[in-house]
Amino acid sequence: MAKIITKANLAPAVYEFVVDAPLVAHKCHPGQFVIIRTDEYSERIPLTIADFDREKGYITLIVQAVGNTTKHLCDTFNEGDDILDVVGPLGHHSEMGKFGTVVVVGGGIGVAPVYPIARAYHELGNKVISIIGARDKDLVIWQDKMAAISDELILTTDNGSAGRKGFVTDPLREMLEAGEKIDLVLAIGPVIMMKNVAATTKPFGVKTTASLNTIMVDGTGMCGGYLLGVAKGNFFEIMVANVRLLGGHGVLLGVHVRHFILPPA
Repeated sequence: MAKIITKANLAPAVYEFVVDAPLVAHKCHPGQFVIIRTDEYSERIPLTIADFDREKGYITLIVQAVGNTTKHLCDTFNEGDDILDVVGPLGHHSEMGKFGTVVVVGGGIGVAPVYPIARAYHELGNKVISIIGARDKDLVIWQDKMAAISDELILTTDNGSAGRKGFVTDPLREMLEAGEKIDLVLAIGPVIMMKNVAATTKPFGVKTTASLNTIMVDGTGMCGGYLLGVAKGNFFEIMVANVRLLGGHGVLLGVHVRHFILPPA
């Protein structure tokens, strides 16, 4: 069991849980995830490790209440309660290194899984430009945390209620068109956002990494519900999205291939 140390409401239906899980905290790396069961009747759900404290043995999970299990967790579990199972760390961690200038793009609650990766990039000496976005100012999370580990932070909202009005791709496109040297782009958020980020960087040949956490179900690949078509020359190769991160230009973001593959148009 893993005890909930703190619980905070970050945005409508979005909660931050700090959980006592020392074995996970001591082993995890940015980009990895855990699978949890709230109780013996619960389904298994994968959640990205949004932060970790090795000294205290804590990990941080950001949960959006959208399904039965996440609603059950967010509505009924409080500080001091125990989560039955927290299994991890799982998945391949993010590629690390000193790349140069890295732009990390987080959309909505995608800011949470972006955070530990961006922090690690910053600690390794990269210049980190963070672009975070949401539909409305009330849906922005972890702005201060992202600012603390970024050389530059750009906030966008669809309606202009905070930061600049527009989408996260707008400042990214402006930087690329201005000739700013960008060595790596990381995008985590809604599938359509990641697709648009990849479409923005592709003409400029910038290495781009996209996250697959949005479409994960049970975290093992057994369900077959989160297969992706990945470009391989003139054909697409089916992959199970349990690796978490893939090159954005090769993934057919927005097309979930389940039972068949087609050659590209």
